[in-house]
Amino acid sequence: MKKTYRIEVDCANCANLMEDAANKTPGVDKAVVNFMTQKMIVEFAEGQEPASVMNEVRKNCKRIEDDMEIYL
Repeated sequence: MKKTYRIEVDCANCANLMEDAANKTPGVDKAVVNFMTQKMIVEFAEGQEPASVMNEVRKNCKRIEDDMEIYL
């Protein structure tokens, strides 16, 4: 399953770091962050519940940039 989320991030470097953090989150097959459109596209692993996985993605991304936001 693939879902798109609106994000709020201040710089392209932080967006890249968020993408790395999301890709390291269990349950994520692939995540792509686009700084210009302020969107994150997440492809979830088979059988994963997107809401619970995205809670972990948000926690991991907040470690990178505390003032970023992912709108679920």
